[in-house]
Amino acid sequence: MLNIKTYNKISRCGLDVFDSTKYVNGDDIENPDGAIVRSASLHEVQFPATLKAIARAGAGTNNIPIEKCSEAGIVVFNTPGANANAVKELVIAGLLISSRRVIPAIEWTKTLKGNGAEVGKLVEKGKSAFVGPEISGKSLGVIGLGAIGVLVANAANHLGMKVYGYDPYLSVKSAWNLTHNAIHATDLKEIYENCDYITVHVPATPETKEFINSESISLMKDGVRILNFARADLVNSQSILDALDSGKIAAYVTDFATDDIIGAEGVIAIPHLGASTPESEDNCATMAADELIDYLENGNITNSVNMPNISMPKSGNARICVIHKNLPNILNSITGVVSKENINIENMLNKSKKDYAYTMLDIMETDSEKVRQMVENMESMENVIKVRVI
Repeated sequence: MLNIKTYNKISRCGLDVFDSTKYVNGDDIENPDGAIVRSASLHEVQFPATLKAIARAGAGTNNIPIEKCSEAGIVVFNTPGANANAVKELVIAGLLISSRRVIPAIEWTKTLKGNGAEVGKLVEKGKSAFVGPEISGKSLGVIGLGAIGVLVANAANHLGMKVYGYDPYLSVKSAWNLTHNAIHATDLKEIYENCDYITVHVPATPETKEFINSESISLMKDGVRILNFARADLVNSQSILDALDSGKIAAYVTDFATDDIIGAEGVIAIPHLGASTPESEDNCATMAADELIDYLENGNITNSVNMPNISMPKSGNARICVIHKNLPNILNSITGVVSKENINIENMLNKSKKDYAYTMLDIMETDSEKVRQMVENMESMENVIKVRVI
């Protein structure tokens, strides 16, 4: 049996993917082979030697110590696109509430309680304070055209907006899915200068940290509305507040509430609801389970953030999976161990991702003791991190 530890309440749809004749799962699992986590922080967790993979039921992996996992040969998966529709819908809601001043209007309406028959007259008298523009006919800049960004761009196009898209790393899949009406922006300046609304959908990296700041804001149109449903670190909060005070920015909508922006005039801070739908949780959990199963049973890696994506049909009697450093001559050393035992390699695939590499070898050998000795020899090699046989 294979053990799967859950660090959060995981959707039953995802847990039901695991064959109960092969797997047991739960919060109290000891010595897990795999783990599924949503938002729980794992930075202080001591991982057992049995742990081979962690699947994040969501896109962001800031709650997982990636480098620590890589050094221990633990593959970390995420589930890109599984919550994309949920986030897209909230972004569209953000576009509307940033324009039409719906939230302050609702709050003002609550103050009319107790006025009886006068409420209707008071509403007509006071509603002019909450006038806001329609989004149809306005320009939206989408920075980052991954799974979420493409859906946002397409939805905005259907709502009558003129859409600019910017993504220097645009994938072929995203390009195929993106509306043909989108204008391809070749640099961020084109987005800043032309768009009435700007929505950000890029990962948080050292390169993107606070890229929305006083300098970039100064290039934007007056009265721009900015939406951030990606990560808090992508914007400089003080620059946003200063621009709101000056009127340069008309509204800032974010799914990442921080103490410095909560309650500020012009800020609509949402408590990280982007993926908080039952459909999204089901999709993320199911995808995470599928990734773990394929890795644990077949050695294939899909949607890993720290190891290369790699897949190979099974052939032979046994599959040896090796996680190792991405350095010269290691592959020759691994295959040399197999050759020394006079074992034929039926099929082999090797791929790398930055400092780490992964090799799969299918062999015809049926002598389990011979295979065990070969694995021990591989494990003793310098820069080999983890070896297992499927």
